[in-house]
Amino acid sequence: MKLIIDIGNTVAKLVAFDGDEPVEEIRTCNDSLSALGAFATKYAFTHGIVGTVKGLTAEAEEQLRSLKIPILRFSPQTPVPITNRYKSPETLGADRLAAAVGASSLKPGKDLLIIDAGTCVTYEVIDAKGNYWGGNIAPGMQMRLRSLNEFTAKLPLVSAEGDVPGMGYDTETAIRSGVLRGMKYEIEGYIRSMRRKYPHLLVFLTGGDKINFDTTIKSIIFADKFIVPRGLNKILDYNHDKK
Repeated sequence: MKLIIDIGNTVAKLVAFDGDEPVEEIRTCNDSLSALGAFATKYAFTHGIVGTVKGLTAEAEEQLRSLKIPILRFSPQTPVPITNRYKSPETLGADRLAAAVGASSLKPGKDLLIIDAGTCVTYEVIDAKGNYWGGNIAPGMQMRLRSLNEFTAKLPLVSAEGDVPGMGYDTETAIRSGVLRGMKYEIEGYIRSMRRKYPHLLVFLTGGDKINFDTTIKSIIFADKFIVPRGLNKILDYNHDKK
């Protein structure tokens, strides 16, 4: 059993893997990793990996040091089972590269676009030869909703839950529809654009925000909430096998 620790901008995910398959996932505070100790005693973990998009707090470091198993710390210097063509690998988020590795492990030999709709919406491209070329970063759903409130004088903070008409009939629905439909059209636009370059493109969608896509787009989309943990798991295996 392997322990996968995926620390994001808003939450940390702890995932138990048996071989290539996730067995259980729990979420905990990304600053304290308060649930790590109890989770680590639940399974007979032999080794693990931690990937993070933020600096580790002293409390998180203490939690990691208390583990009784070797933990690989995923960094820009960590070998990965794909070719990283990113021009500034030292600034590349661990989650972005792990997502590319995870998707590639599920669909090897395919041109892939990985969309992670979380705190930010990230778009990653990996070609059929295993070359990761980078991608784009855009604001996530909550960031868009909050920014309309924080950077204007009178626009309210609107929940993502509620009516989403084609055109808003009041300020609340105008904001919600503008954000949610804007994200939908943005993502569909990326997919259509990338399909012109890669006609046989497959798309992986992950992250917490749910988007309803057109039927023609849905046919090439695979939803998998474990894309990043799968990638970290593959990176762990790749480095463990090299020893």
